[in-house]
Amino acid sequence: MKMNFGRVVISAGLCGLLSFILLAVSIATDYWYIIDVDEGKNSSLEYSSSHSGLWRIYEEENSSYHDISFYTDTSDHTEQEKHLLNLHRVIVVLLPLSLVLLVFGGIFGLVASLAQSCSLLTCIAAYFLICSLLTVSGVSIYISYSQQALEELLLTVDVESLAHVHMSFGWSLVMACLSFCLELLTGILLMLAARLIQRQCHHEPAAVFSMSQSSPQMLRL
Repeated sequence: MKMNFGRVVISAGLCGLLSFILLAVSIATDYWYIIDVDEGKNSSLEYSSSHSGLWRIYEEENSSYHDISFYTDTSDHTEQEKHLLNLHRVIVVLLPLSLVLLVFGGIFGLVASLAQSCSLLTCIAAYFLICSLLTVSGVSIYISYSQQALEELLLTVDVESLAHVHMSFGWSLVMACLSFCLELLTGILLMLAARLIQRQCHHEPAAVFSMSQSSPQMLRL
């Protein structure tokens, strides 16, 4: 039982650590959304290839980065533009918050594992599930934000001008999705570890009672 508990806890720890690394790299990199322009067919050069992250946009034509400002004056913006800006603000709050919570979850999870406390492990498991909910919420909002931004663009430009422009989600988003899966798996493994401790606690009193019942019989012999 102890060996099984140790394996489950170590697996949970590795999953939690990997989920933190993936989410940190995802937030720090700029490949959430990729715009690839076929310059050979795009004679007007109205658009240029670029890739963007949560904080900045890299334009390949100028080989330069442009920071995304979240505190600009929105008085001359349309309601849809204000809505998109608010969505982006929510994203850059949810994902870093989930990253910070993962740090505390790792610390508390280590303490709960060393203490082998069923109640603490259950609480930490629920904690990681909440972290995974924040992560998947941030990813889902980003996907919705990107789709709405594309729809807004299609209303203002000629569709034919985008014939040679290819837009797709990048590997930064994929890493955030993998981080969510690992956070979810960490919570499940910690819940399993708590269940193993609970079973062990139930077996020990039963073993003590069995020994107490057999001791008088041994004395009579």
